[in-house]
Amino acid sequence: MRTLSTLTGQKQPMRALRFYLMRGVAARLRSQARTCIALSAIACSAAMAAPVSDDSVTIYSKLQPGAVSPDLYRPAPGRHLSGQVPGYAIIRHDRPYAIDKGLHTLRVSDVAALIDPTTVTFSSLDQPATRVLEQAFQFDLVSQAKLIQRYLGQRIAVELPRGDEIDLVEGVLLGATDGLTLQLDDGSVQAIRSYNNLRFDQLPGGLITRPTLEWLLDSPASGEQQTRIAYETQGMTWWADYNITYDESQNCTMDLSGWVSIINQSGTAYANARLKLIAGDVHRAEQRQPRRDVVYKMAMAEEADAGFVEKAFFEYHLYTLGRRTDLPDNSTLQLQLMPTARGIECAKELVFAPTLDTPWWGYPQLDQEYGRYGNGDVNVFLRFRNEEAQQLGIPLPAGRMRVMQLDPDDDSLEFIGEDVIDHTPRNEDVLIEMGNAFDVVGERKQTDFRLDLRTRNLWETFEIRLRNHKDETVTVAVLENLYRSANWKIEGASLKHRKENSNRVRFDVTVPSEEEVVLTYTAHYFW
Repeated sequence: MRTLSTLTGQKQPMRALRFYLMRGVAARLRSQARTCIALSAIACSAAMAAPVSDDSVTIYSKLQPGAVSPDLYRPAPGRHLSGQVPGYAIIRHDRPYAIDKGLHTLRVSDVAALIDPTTVTFSSLDQPATRVLEQAFQFDLVSQAKLIQRYLGQRIAVELPRGDEIDLVEGVLLGATDGLTLQLDDGSVQAIRSYNNLRFDQLPGGLITRPTLEWLLDSPASGEQQTRIAYETQGMTWWADYNITYDESQNCTMDLSGWVSIINQSGTAYANARLKLIAGDVHRAEQRQPRRDVVYKMAMAEEADAGFVEKAFFEYHLYTLGRRTDLPDNSTLQLQLMPTARGIECAKELVFAPTLDTPWWGYPQLDQEYGRYGNGDVNVFLRFRNEEAQQLGIPLPAGRMRVMQLDPDDDSLEFIGEDVIDHTPRNEDVLIEMGNAFDVVGERKQTDFRLDLRTRNLWETFEIRLRNHKDETVTVAVLENLYRSANWKIEGASLKHRKENSNRVRFDVTVPSEEEVVLTYTAHYFW
């Protein structure tokens, strides 16, 4: 006994696909056979050789660096894929198709399910005169509910359970609300509350097993034509991750490797594709309904031997993988962004900035309590320069930097901190916030406050204490925001300072081992 799965289950899409492929093969063979009549055996063999298919994928990311949650990219029932992946891609298919002279309908089903149909373009590379008269995106995919709806008023077969056996009931489907209603061959009507499977004679017209692009073409000639199809799809994104191995035994050095993670939830796979990634903040028009976005045309880069090749592209940076790769649907793929750079010189910096988040609001702040309390931790940073002399010197895409340090006792790598960097050009410094210093302590307190409203002057004095419990001398950068007025000057400072910007000064304080250093200064405001 045949079952429903035989007719409408997993085998049905394969039948449709097989039919589509065989129809295309048959058409090509007929065309090639007619051509071969007038050609020699050698020429005929050349004519029979199929043009090469070529796919390329350029991925744009709208992902905030460091905002990657593994659960975010796992499809959940009832949740639309496009809402999960903050990015998009420009897809280009170069494919051969048999096209008849005159009006010809071309259907392509191996496209992304999350395609933006307003961005689709089609062109024939062999016959530029081939015109597109109409194009459509068909997404009315087959389902049991749609099959039942399409078969109202038509004959179906229903499998009914009867103990260990199954009865087969055939009739015209009259209704499908709260069960099935059938009119049997003898004219009687049977209401069916529960059943095992349904059988349909064939797949109704208009229903498809995969999202399909359809064109109505006007071609000047019949035969095989190499075509180019491009479109935008949601459901794809990428981000960069960096792994650092920190070595403190030789002052401050590190090894740095970069990786690219790619999410594909577009609804289709891309096999043996050229891959490119765009780094930079590409402006997009505000999304309205219906959406209409620009398809960005990307120049193909020359293939290299292996990894990514970077180049400036408009005001952004384009990373092209020097080999082809596969992007399966519903997958995460990791690729090496760059070879590991070893022995990078770095600097460890200690920073005490308790007032960094205390802003000036654009008018004088006269309340004595404002900014009075600003104790905080001493933060630890790693700094290195992105330059060619350090085996780097390529623009680094925004991403998360994870820092590990080798434990010499057992040669294990231990995690010591991570931070997120923004897009960093070449020959710029990279600053990584590691956490708080355990053995260096900072305290800040207000010791004097004077306000003269008649002359519009204010004086505020602070004492900053730094204690070092490490076995070595350290230097702490003390950053102080000047937050009461736009006009200010530093008076009576116990240590040298320099102006960082319009509302910040910096003191570099050297603190010997197991000692305390006291910094005092007065901020004089006037308006």
